[in-house]
Amino acid sequence: MTENNMAEKRSIFSNVNDLRMYAMIFVLIAVVVFFQLVVPDGIFLGARNLSNLFRQLSITGVITVGMMLLIVSCNFDLAVGSTVALVGGVVAQFQVSYGMSTWLVILVGLALGVVLGSWQGFWVAYRRVPSFIVTLGNMMLFRGIYLTYCKGITVSPMNDDFAAIMTTYLPDYIGITIGVLASVAVAFLLFYNRYSSKKYDLKAEKIWITSLKTLVAWVLIALFISKMNEFEGIPLSVMILIVIVLLFFFITKKTRFARRVYAIGGNQEAARLAGINVKRYVFTLYIITGVLSAVSAVLLTSRLNAAVAAAGTSYEMDVISACVVGGTSLSGGKGTVIGVVIGALLISCLGNGMSLLNLDSYIQSIVKGLVLILAVWFDVATQSKSK
Repeated sequence: MTENNMAEKRSIFSNVNDLRMYAMIFVLIAVVVFFQLVVPDGIFLGARNLSNLFRQLSITGVITVGMMLLIVSCNFDLAVGSTVALVGGVVAQFQVSYGMSTWLVILVGLALGVVLGSWQGFWVAYRRVPSFIVTLGNMMLFRGIYLTYCKGITVSPMNDDFAAIMTTYLPDYIGITIGVLASVAVAFLLFYNRYSSKKYDLKAEKIWITSLKTLVAWVLIALFISKMNEFEGIPLSVMILIVIVLLFFFITKKTRFARRVYAIGGNQEAARLAGINVKRYVFTLYIITGVLSAVSAVLLTSRLNAAVAAAGTSYEMDVISACVVGGTSLSGGKGTVIGVVIGALLISCLGNGMSLLNLDSYIQSIVKGLVLILAVWFDVATQSKSK
């Protein structure tokens, strides 16, 4: 009887993908409850603070998706923060000094992201320099180019329509419509996945588990929409993040590109012998990360209404921490978009909560460092048990 109960528990865990997902969600809930209790006046879960938290999440969350794919392929990018600073500086200079329109400077920023990503990918993929060394060097190189180009000063102000990227909110009725559509889509996907598993004689999760997951998703969507509408509405920047997350969720689940990236991370030599052009895929991943870093730079510059020398500082640590906390294995081959977004939300909650408590920046660094160490330890421990 005991063995049957243990088998049932293992089945439940496997149907929700991983014990790591349970642990991450539990920690996220614990962090939210803790800050709600200790932050004065209980403002942590207030509509205004949640809106600010999700707007900040949209900036780092965009990069997290690209970093996840890199780590899956057993590579890193320690230069994402400096990329954000450099792209933001160029975008600001082109608009403030040369009077370029918002749409044009955004295109310039994205193009620069492609160039910087290609530069890094060239050295890692085609010159076989370890990604740690290449991106560590470029972290200093890109920051130095920014300080030289912008002369170390703040470049501002941006045009009103550029600043509006981070200050625009969707009307309430659009938010409600998005919530309804998202609820229908989640229910469809969960039950369709269960139906597909049964159709192909694969192990399908119990109907009550699927129903419970659907109900929880509906509650979370309803709470999110109601809280956002309680303040100003869903921020445009959050919608940009959602679109990018959905795009890469589809890519990682349904495309040959993603399957080959996971194969490269699982065993690069085996992937090469199987006919996968490893160099081209790694090069492409750095371009993707460069473009997503450029999107983040546009969002950050819009929020600050300026380009500043400290832009993107420590982003690389926050993003890597979000990936590891979100279940992306440092040994490669494992990671999900939804997982790293939840990881990014956890890191954002920690930063936001500690800021509300007026903790010094060095205390925040200590906490984030400990979180990263514990996440890596958990990754190593689970990898060892699985062998």
